[in-house]
Amino acid sequence: MAKITVGKTRIAIENGTYLDALKLAGADDGALAVYRGGTVCPLDTPAAQDCTITPITLRDAEGQRIYERSLLMVLLAAVAREYPGVQVQVEHSLPQGLYMLLKGLRFLSNSVIAKIESAMRELIQQDLPIEREIVSKQRAVTVFEQENQPDKVRLLKYRPFDHFRMYRLCGQENYFYGEMAPSTGYLKNFALRLHLPGIVLVKPDAQQPEQLTQAQLSPKLADVFAQSERWGEILGAQVVADLNEMVDSGRIREFIRINEALHEKTISHIADEIYDRQPRVVLVAGPSSSGKTTFTNRLYVQMRVSGLEPILISLDNYYRDRQFCPRDENGQPDFESLYALDVDYFNEQLVGLLQGNEVELPVFDFTTGKRAQKGIVTRLKENQPILIEGIHGLNDALTYDIPREYKYKIFISALTQLNMDSHNRIRSTDCRLLRRLTRDYATRASSMEQTIGMWASVRRGEEKWIFPFQEQADYIFNSALTYELCVIKKYIYPLLSAVSQESPCYHEAHRLMKFLNYIVDAPRCIEDEIPPTSILREFIGGNTFYAK
Repeated sequence: MAKITVGKTRIAIENGTYLDALKLAGADDGALAVYRGGTVCPLDTPAAQDCTITPITLRDAEGQRIYERSLLMVLLAAVAREYPGVQVQVEHSLPQGLYMLLKGLRFLSNSVIAKIESAMRELIQQDLPIEREIVSKQRAVTVFEQENQPDKVRLLKYRPFDHFRMYRLCGQENYFYGEMAPSTGYLKNFALRLHLPGIVLVKPDAQQPEQLTQAQLSPKLADVFAQSERWGEILGAQVVADLNEMVDSGRIREFIRINEALHEKTISHIADEIYDRQPRVVLVAGPSSSGKTTFTNRLYVQMRVSGLEPILISLDNYYRDRQFCPRDENGQPDFESLYALDVDYFNEQLVGLLQGNEVELPVFDFTTGKRAQKGIVTRLKENQPILIEGIHGLNDALTYDIPREYKYKIFISALTQLNMDSHNRIRSTDCRLLRRLTRDYATRASSMEQTIGMWASVRRGEEKWIFPFQEQADYIFNSALTYELCVIKKYIYPLLSAVSQESPCYHEAHRLMKFLNYIVDAPRCIEDEIPPTSILREFIGGNTFYAK
């Protein structure tokens, strides 16, 4: 007899599953899996021991991942049935769902999409089990060779373990990096949309799972992803096996040079565009660990090359004294809120500068949580631009006194263009989290638990205060570097592996380690190839913009 705790309810169950326990506790509504300690367990796992479990739903980040990969498995089965020989290639995320291409399909139309969606709904209506099986790596290689998935065959060469968990649905076998829903009947809420040259698998809304996300297609963001795909073709690296082979063959140095040159060329182009437009204020915004500070300093250099002489202002210096910071729903300081900044004072100073007045710019002391008594006195030269960096730069509520025609807005984010293989993507948010974990441990003495523990709050702040304004940008810059994972792994992997199984952050640490296992470490000796002003240097150290 197993005794299972669900919330405040204690359940005694014999020969049952975690789903049975959730049902007895009245906590099964919307559940896709459960947390048992720091481990994600499928709902059909036998409840064989005394433990505490927590249901995972679409309101949880892990629940969203489970739903997405399970729904993708259904889509793959539907495409195989309706269009044999057509290959589904996952490209990247859009705000409303997963964007993918159908390789080998001669003509894509709404009628084709309707046929695939109808087949998916039929499979979901049948509530078919998504079966799992542990197989040898060689057996998995054989399956992927037969199904013409060479990227997965190449990736398995780097798998450090001899056994492999495969999933099966309607005769289709595949691998996904994480747990799945028990059956297709859990996946009723979705839609397919035409988005040439591919399709979008529209996901449920995380806050209202019974509804589909209402996020609109973002033309500027789509342009950035198209640019990233072109960069991937230039670099010859679109999946992890490509990157690993760069390391193995000794071509990683040239790869780093080309990565960095693409960044520098783009920043130079932005500076030229600013010179042509002659805005009074240039605003750089983006989510956590996107590399805003380094990018802004590099843009400053390129603007100087173009003949401009901007002054730099960081919004961090306009934080209110800690005691006046707004609070989140848990009563904690909400540093992501726009109103953690003294917006009125900022506008007052900005207007003063633009009118040629002498202004004493504040300096915020993060050790005391207060504004320093002495600031920096400055005055603009005629037509001298102001270059401002901070997470709220695109929000016009920040610069409400400044006309739109005075502003040039830049949104920066690390939009990872590298995928594990054709069906498993590497999430941009995961790459930003790895950056932040590495930096905060080295420069702020933050443990893995501390940084992971606050990440959900950071993400909520981004969704509320940053991403809604990205489409207002005049330019979106992708700060991702295709080579960065093979460098950053050696810094972060030992720290993640030290997180104990009893830690509430164990699952997240283990999940990150799971995909890092497939990435070959670049030898440390190649790091001399990474420029001292590289965006990656902001996280691994050695960034000379901070040198005295």
